[in-house]
Amino acid sequence: MNIVVCIKQVPATTEVKINPETNTLVREGVESIVNPFDMYAIEEGLRIKEKVGGTVTVLTMGPPQAETALKEAISLGCDEAVLVSDRAFAGSDTLATAYTLARSIKKIDDFDLIICGKQAIDGDTAQVGPGIAEELNVPCVTYVKKIEKIEENMICVERMMEEGYAVIQLPVPCLITVVKEINEPRLPSLRGMMKAKKVQITVLNAADIAAETNRIGQVGSPTLVSKIFAPPFKEGGEMIVGDVGEQVEELSKKLKETKVI
Repeated sequence: MNIVVCIKQVPATTEVKINPETNTLVREGVESIVNPFDMYAIEEGLRIKEKVGGTVTVLTMGPPQAETALKEAISLGCDEAVLVSDRAFAGSDTLATAYTLARSIKKIDDFDLIICGKQAIDGDTAQVGPGIAEELNVPCVTYVKKIEKIEENMICVERMMEEGYAVIQLPVPCLITVVKEINEPRLPSLRGMMKAKKVQITVLNAADIAAETNRIGQVGSPTLVSKIFAPPFKEGGEMIVGDVGEQVEELSKKLKETKVI
């Protein structure tokens, strides 16, 4: 089975800075990591390969420094790595990103299963995975917590629900997004780290994937961010002292004063 795992390099800090002119994240000079949810996607891809055979290709879109994320995936056991990088992709929203990644997967051509983390921690939209599936016209299941069975032309998964889970069977090729409950990511091996140092990463630009210029970057992004700002800092609350009865009476009084009850 040929598996493609889509990952993203994200800031490793909660001190996120915003460019006031473009309303985009400032990534220069900020330590980056592989998006945590994508680590579960990598691990699941590797487990499937170990079980049924095949290859795992890891794919990301980003600036040249995103190669470090790809090399980390190689050190874990992925077979090949592809970086989609071009200044024309700058400012892409989730729609433009999904289109670009889908075009890149078409360039890879031979795939049976695409795995994504459920969402990226810097955007939290959970839109790119389903967007890729839509562009490729393949079935998609999100929030997968377990893969029950894999056959040549079929995959059966458990999808996390608010209460319990749903068992869904879908044909191959397809795309799934996974949650952290699906597995426990492994650590890189010494052999894997040595391989990552020597790996030749395939780099694709907009021309390589035959991307339509009106569907990439800011031009191809219908989402408009009018303003980004940090919420105002809230001061600590008021402590109500006394025994339980006194606290309840005082709290009830304050709630009535604020017309909450």
